[in-house]
Amino acid sequence: MTPSPSRRHFALGLSSALLAAGCAAPHRGTGRPGDPIVLTLLSHYASGELKKALQGPVDEWNALHDRVKVRTKAVEFTDLLTTFMVRQAAGQGTDILHPYCLWNGQLVRAGVLRPAPPEHAEEISRGYGAAAVGSASVAGKVYGYPTEMQTYALYYNRRLLRAAGVDGPPRTWPELEEAAYRIARQDRYGNTLVQGFGLSTFDDSTTVGQTLALLNAAGGRFVSADGRRTAIDSPAGRAVFDLERRLVDKGASAPGVNVYQAFASGQVAMVISAGWWTANLKALMGTAYREVGVAPVPLPEAAGRRATLSTGFMLGVNTASEHPREAWEFLRWLNAEKVCGTSRMSALQTSVGSLTGRADDMRTLLGAGGDPNLRPFLDALAYAVPEPNVPGAQQAKSLLRKNIEALWTGQQTVDEALRSTRRQVDQEVSRSW
Repeated sequence: MTPSPSRRHFALGLSSALLAAGCAAPHRGTGRPGDPIVLTLLSHYASGELKKALQGPVDEWNALHDRVKVRTKAVEFTDLLTTFMVRQAAGQGTDILHPYCLWNGQLVRAGVLRPAPPEHAEEISRGYGAAAVGSASVAGKVYGYPTEMQTYALYYNRRLLRAAGVDGPPRTWPELEEAAYRIARQDRYGNTLVQGFGLSTFDDSTTVGQTLALLNAAGGRFVSADGRRTAIDSPAGRAVFDLERRLVDKGASAPGVNVYQAFASGQVAMVISAGWWTANLKALMGTAYREVGVAPVPLPEAAGRRATLSTGFMLGVNTASEHPREAWEFLRWLNAEKVCGTSRMSALQTSVGSLTGRADDMRTLLGAGGDPNLRPFLDALAYAVPEPNVPGAQQAKSLLRKNIEALWTGQQTVDEALRSTRRQVDQEVSRSW
């Protein structure tokens, strides 16, 4: 899973500002007789700013349309997949679903997600970047409109780099290692005071997420193209595991530390994470945030081809919905129709410190004066590789995390971690077809 959205601290305002500026379409209710169709939308936007951000355009739709209304339902992210599956089995599935794209293969196999109609699939393929389309697709077939998209890049603390005599963020793995070793500091008892590079067992984002970002940067992949076996036991996978093990063994990384807190307090110099973190860091660090920079994920060597990881969510239609045409029309209105030059979903995501896969919208919304630290994440939309979303993807990711943590804590060697990951993940993904 991705980091729980409840951990984020965002500032709202952009979506409502667009409406207040007169950008909303005029009222065009149908006026048809009879009770309106009520579509239900189930998401993880359960509280706070995220809940408000989604409710804004839903309220706008309901004010503009007489015949079709939308009602939102929400659960916490940790309960979302289980809720989808249980409600579906009980015949209580909602019309519109907002899944984490990692689950799409499982949801398709279970008969929960409806393929996008041709005209919507064409709109999605044309309007979004390749990583976003890939996240919203299973076996080459599009299943929904991408919403929140996260790409991974290198966060760094300028002050800590300067203090160690490091001129700017590393561009290659050798530069990353050299900087990490120069920056790392321990007390006389061997306790870590400052990590050069933050490896952390705290959650998927910093355990699996940055490992896969490094793997993609090395030209490797976690799961094969056909989705039936792991591909991490490869030269690229070995290089990543070797790199991470060296960083731990030489004292540049301390995996037991909560990197989210440690980076914000100046105890970590560099870490690879997703773009949503920028808003958190602003809130936590105050004026010290000016020392934070973001750069592309370093490559094994300077001549390499840039790549990183992307994760995301999408909005799709339930196979059990009695009103699929109306549901898809609402999703098109929310995700593709332009208001003041951008889609409503892009405005929504920007208002909560996130991105969508519509790079043109993002450039418009970020514009001049936006946080420059968001630019590398926007640029990465062009070269990011989406998480594999084969039917067994969630369990495969959990198994990978377990083996990475065993590697970092010295319970497994690099060879053992690669073999164990291959054996366990191969068994899981092959069984899931």
